[in-house]
Amino acid sequence: MRVLAIDPGEKKIGLAISDPAGVLATPLAVLKHISRAEDANRIAQVASQNEVGLIVVGQALDAEGLPTLQSRRASRLAVALRLVCAIPVCLWDESGSTQAARAARIAMGSSPRNRGGHLDDIAATIILQDFLEQHRGDRS
Repeated sequence: MRVLAIDPGEKKIGLAISDPAGVLATPLAVLKHISRAEDANRIAQVASQNEVGLIVVGQALDAEGLPTLQSRRASRLAVALRLVCAIPVCLWDESGSTQAARAARIAMGSSPRNRGGHLDDIAATIILQDFLEQHRGDRS
């Protein structure tokens, strides 16, 4: 089953998708944030086009595991997605994914000049790979 991960941001939304076996995460796209309803519709369309069986929305929690302003936005996006598509949607703690994406870009040998730009799809990939690894035994 393919899984779609979302790294929702204030300006951009990173998307990553798994392989059909649900083992490997790959960056898919970066969408410009328009509105919650429009974002949900576009994400649902991407999920449908890619025959996704589950949507994972990254939700950053604070150090004590409590919701933040950004995580409440992610939660509202998850609700909007559930209203526009029949694909199951779950929230997943994405804390540290942007920092991990930045570290991954450094590890790939990007020069300091080229490290700028969006990390949204890479962060979504990190979120998805973490989700897939945590649920590896759940799939048959």
